[in-house]
Amino acid sequence: MKLNLDQTSREWQGKARRFAEEELIPCELEAEMNEGRLPAEVARQHKQMAVKLGFSSMDVPKEYGGLQLRTIDQVAVWEQLGRVTNALCWCFSEPHEWMFEACNEEQLQRYVLPLMTGNRKECYAITEAESGSDVVVNTVAELTDEGYRVNGEKWFVTSANLADYFFLQAKLVNGPHAGSDAMFFLDKDTPGIEEIRVPLFSHTFDHHHPELRFNNVLIPEANRIGAEGDGMTFSHSWFRRERLMIAARDCGAAARLIEEATAWAKEREVDGGKLIDKQMVQAMLADSVTELWAARLITFEAAEAHDRGEDVKSLHARCSIAKLYASEAAYRIADRAVQIFGGRGYMRENCAERFSREIRVDRIWEGASEIQRLIIARALAKRGLQGM
Repeated sequence: MKLNLDQTSREWQGKARRFAEEELIPCELEAEMNEGRLPAEVARQHKQMAVKLGFSSMDVPKEYGGLQLRTIDQVAVWEQLGRVTNALCWCFSEPHEWMFEACNEEQLQRYVLPLMTGNRKECYAITEAESGSDVVVNTVAELTDEGYRVNGEKWFVTSANLADYFFLQAKLVNGPHAGSDAMFFLDKDTPGIEEIRVPLFSHTFDHHHPELRFNNVLIPEANRIGAEGDGMTFSHSWFRRERLMIAARDCGAAARLIEEATAWAKEREVDGGKLIDKQMVQAMLADSVTELWAARLITFEAAEAHDRGEDVKSLHARCSIAKLYASEAAYRIADRAVQIFGGRGYMRENCAERFSREIRVDRIWEGASEIQRLIIARALAKRGLQGM
């Protein structure tokens, strides 16, 4: 199933595949059996290798020392990293293009560029308890003579245990932009940040998703990102990119699942023959291959649309289509793989079992599948099929 990628994309694809296969996948079982954690030295080596390979500078402009790769090159990388379970591919931080459009020079030097070198780690405090099909921001920011006073709660703050600062979104309660959203840099050691609890989730990751309360937290006015009222614009840019990269990772996961299930079926003896020769197993594998091929075509075409500079509203719809299809397909493929492995597929040492838990959330976060369907349908209603 080879796509017509040029040499540059193939080279990045190969780098990521080797890193995944040689460095990360061999550590999966150790992570699974140790609450997602690897020895500190191993985790540090993974981060250093990822930075050296250039994964942390893919979306950084060249004038800031980055590689400024095309979107299709980045999708090729994340597809291969998606072959890895236990979030071991999250071993590096990655500044995104929107940050260089939104942040001033001091903010770039202090918060953004250190992500590229591995010297800082970020997390996103955006989602709230009431968030669901609509975006809800009840966390408030009041501008005072000292700066912004922030109060509220955030849920599912992924990687907060490993980060040293937040991208925090809050609703302004005073001033000319009262009622609109703003985004801030917030250092994790700022007084008033309270960890309410750390829920346990289905996956076994070292990246936790705590619930946090912000009690009269003071954020300097210089830490506001962009202008007052721009917060949601930045969130939409982040969501669009992350939806596309989720689709890419799901393609990688689905490919590994098909490969592992096929290899097992070819060697498994059942009723005097090979499992691969049973027609119902063949049907499951055939459906999985067809869905993966469709998901890859959708995802890589969405990446090429970014590189062609197509209308941003069209790109939003394309990323929603990619995430919807790839995440739903990958979950079905994981379920089939577990079934093909039988009892062995229900063992945590089997990647099919781990993927069946880990991929499930891809149909929820960064906009659930139902939200993606709404986005797609609204785009159709506004711009028609060709306009999408």
